[in-house]
Amino acid sequence: MHRRNVLRGAAATAVGAGLAGGQATAATAGTAATADPAATAATGDAAGARARPRREPLRVHTVLYDGVEEQDFAGHIEVFGIVGEDRIAQSFVTVDGPRTLRTSAGMEIVCRSPWSPRSADLILVPGGGYGDGSGLQREVRRGVLPKTLAAARRRGLVLGAVCSGTMLLSAAGITAGRPCTTHHIAKDDLKAQGGRVVTGRVVDDGDLVTCGGVTSGIDLGIWLLERFFGPETALFAEEVLEYERRGTVWRS
Repeated sequence: MHRRNVLRGAAATAVGAGLAGGQATAATAGTAATADPAATAATGDAAGARARPRREPLRVHTVLYDGVEEQDFAGHIEVFGIVGEDRIAQSFVTVDGPRTLRTSAGMEIVCRSPWSPRSADLILVPGGGYGDGSGLQREVRRGVLPKTLAAARRRGLVLGAVCSGTMLLSAAGITAGRPCTTHHIAKDDLKAQGGRVVTGRVVDDGDLVTCGGVTSGIDLGIWLLERFFGPETALFAEEVLEYERRGTVWRS
């Protein structure tokens, strides 16, 4: 986006001034302080937002499907886009392979990337409404997406969900016995299906990261920037977005 490019350029100028004065700033810390998602997920230590150098971009796959809610995926995608493609490589994927899908509001989105969970470091599942007739309920009943998500699990992969997207992870058996959260209207069902429902706006249990309803996807994105790239990068994203994180991040 042009806005991000302009703001990133302005930040780079500010970084130069800060370095001249001996002060570290968001952009410099994001470059020097990055984390290894495999190591973080393996330890399950979400507090490990300690920076470890990355040679390759963090590979993020956002799973889309017919009836997906726009805001549920737009939040974290906008946040991740701030740091640039050289540091986070984002892809839209569907379990049915490359195709065009329709969102809940009728927007058509072309997904060109194949389903390839072994080429992802982080897979995020947005919500698609809730209840009968919703896109999410259709996917739960169809069963293909939950089964595919269950099969994707492996050491080093972080799975996450925004809003009611957590219920797709629940249908896959991924949240059973695990701290997690979702939109408030689905929390009772999530608990009934075995999830340990936590009231935090973002819940980080190592290789499982979930958040509450709709706009909390922005908070999830900023938290993941902090976890993988350090707090300075997260603060930089807040500055660009003119957004301050809400609520508490619950960490195991």
